[in-house]
Amino acid sequence: MPRPLNILTLATLFPNASAPNFGIFVERQTAELASRAEADVTVVNPVGLPPWPISQLAQYSALAGLPEHEEWNGLNVHRPNFTLVPKVGGSRNPKAIAAAVLPLLKHLHGKQPFDLIDAEFFYPDGPAAMRLSQALDIPFTIKARGADIHHWGVDPKCRAQILEAANQASALLAVSQALKQDMINLGMDGDKIALHYTGLDQQKFKPVDRAAAKAKLDVAGPLFICAGALIKRKNQALAIEALTAFPGATLLIAGKGEEEASYRALAAKLDVAERVRFLGSVPHDELPALVAASDIAVLVSKSEGLANAWVEALSCGTPIIISEAGGARELVRSDIAGRIVAQDVGAIIGAIRSVLAAPPSQGDVRATVSHFSWQNNGDQLLEIFRKVTTAF
Repeated sequence: MPRPLNILTLATLFPNASAPNFGIFVERQTAELASRAEADVTVVNPVGLPPWPISQLAQYSALAGLPEHEEWNGLNVHRPNFTLVPKVGGSRNPKAIAAAVLPLLKHLHGKQPFDLIDAEFFYPDGPAAMRLSQALDIPFTIKARGADIHHWGVDPKCRAQILEAANQASALLAVSQALKQDMINLGMDGDKIALHYTGLDQQKFKPVDRAAAKAKLDVAGPLFICAGALIKRKNQALAIEALTAFPGATLLIAGKGEEEASYRALAAKLDVAERVRFLGSVPHDELPALVAASDIAVLVSKSEGLANAWVEALSCGTPIIISEAGGARELVRSDIAGRIVAQDVGAIIGAIRSVLAAPPSQGDVRATVSHFSWQNNGDQLLEIFRKVTTAF
């Protein structure tokens, strides 16, 4: 048997002690890859810290206290710091990351040479990986997930770096066919882009006795859930507004973020505050019970690649109401899976009424994502990495 591939996973999106759900999907993918006998995986999670005095803010002081090296849920993780300039310094981040990471990588590479750098977010990870690959003379790949293309790709200074990295990379990955097309439209070579759907733990995200689960949550009427960061792009405000049309319904909001105060104010203004439960950052292992108890997951983001929350809800037997974003039509192929709607309160209300009037069976909903698994995700990723290292 050939020796295992020695893979360096470069990921600015990765959980840590202060944000255990941040980039959880990257952790799950990496853990699957690391579980294979054919792969040795080292994670480098660069941590951006601003100059003093901004570094004294609570959100940054917690990051400053993270260990430089630790075992995180069985993964070997290094967390070197780089200088971050919030709001205005985005175009500088790839160069700053590469400069901060390179001494560590040279040390690790000298002890056990890496075969490949796996960049897990297109920006800033991709352009940083390009610089590191040139220094170590090894190939690199980049995965696009959504916001890295839709947000950073419209910034001219960042777009130029994104396209240069895409041109230099040995392979590119996209989480949906729709995102692949967006990458092509941006100027990338479609022949280099592999479709790489997210994984899914179908043993955790599965249907339950919904009536009993609702009773445990002290919910009598319809139950809706929004799972995701509380940021404008995720559009939770529309779900709160739609709740006004369903007097007996409850809305669970699982996540935290900068919009929480405005969402709480909106719920109070609309007189639905008692029926909107802000749950904060729910541990990922506790999320399945909440999603499976819900009648509908309302996730009408402004942009996505292919949201893990969509796939996880369907696996729980919970239909989804989502916007025409990213790979929406790659999941919602019929009314069994849910509805694709305009980012409009009236459209959401109509879709909720339609689903509640004729709810699909939990088993039928779950069957729509039966092909999603971390096993399949890992198999495909390992095959891509084998091809890249063989061809380099």
